[in-house]
Amino acid sequence: MKTDLQHLPGGKRRELAHVVEVLLEEFQKVVATRKADRLKNGQVLKIILFGSYARGDWVEDPIGRYFSDYDLLIVVNHEDLAEVGEFWDTAEQRLLKELSAGQVLRTPVNFIVHSLADVNHQLERGRYFFVDIIRDGILLHDTPGHPLASPIELSPATALEEAQGFFEDWMESADEFVELAKFSVKRGFAKKAAFNLHQATEHFYNCLLLVLTLYTPKSHNLVRLRSLAEPLDPRLANIWPTDTKFEKRCFELLRAAYVKARYSRHYKITAEELAWLGTRVAVLRENVDAICKDRLADLARRAAAE
Repeated sequence: MKTDLQHLPGGKRRELAHVVEVLLEEFQKVVATRKADRLKNGQVLKIILFGSYARGDWVEDPIGRYFSDYDLLIVVNHEDLAEVGEFWDTAEQRLLKELSAGQVLRTPVNFIVHSLADVNHQLERGRYFFVDIIRDGILLHDTPGHPLASPIELSPATALEEAQGFFEDWMESADEFVELAKFSVKRGFAKKAAFNLHQATEHFYNCLLLVLTLYTPKSHNLVRLRSLAEPLDPRLANIWPTDTKFEKRCFELLRAAYVKARYSRHYKITAEELAWLGTRVAVLRENVDAICKDRLADLARRAAAE
């Protein structure tokens, strides 16, 4: 794999070095408190930069208010250590605090965690997402003696079969949540409407990621799902406008709804905010449907040409 970061400015290289240090430090603090051998002997085997900063096409647009994130794949030595909430929450919270302070970190960080066995299994099955990371990614941290598998090429026919199944299952599930949200709005169940709109949004993004890459992370974090989905097709870029405080507040209410709409007595959302979110979720659905169908048609053409 590539290891050279010379295409990045010095400030970005220093930020990434700091991010790696934070991830390793916070992980070691967590596993040091565990008693089971598989946990207390946990290791970070690899940290790989992928996405726009690895490719060299990152964006920093203060006028348009769009900034690319650092996308990282963390590879650990046991599947149990890939549980983000249990082993990586402190690292995530520390990075968010440092980003807010703006002293040592000014670029948002998104990371996914998988075991080496899982990554190698995905490579041996030719899963695009992981194959692309190995091809284009940059190794930031490596523990010797733990090689990655050689990726295989997935046939268009196999990719089509899997993508078609994902599309049918996840679009159906997302549409069901949309209908539940509409029912909740009619009955005046504002919190349940917000939760169901969150779930619809999550499922639409999962659908798109699975159809296009055959992978989606185990995450309810809409910001993380957006960061993976939006670079895949320009039609996704303007789904969630941020020109006004109202628009920003609405998306924040949607993002928080997965937890707060169910468990917080202080969570409040108005009929106007729900109406706006319903409109934007409909736009998301329209675009996801079109993007996925374009992908399926392309795979069908390639499969027919084999």
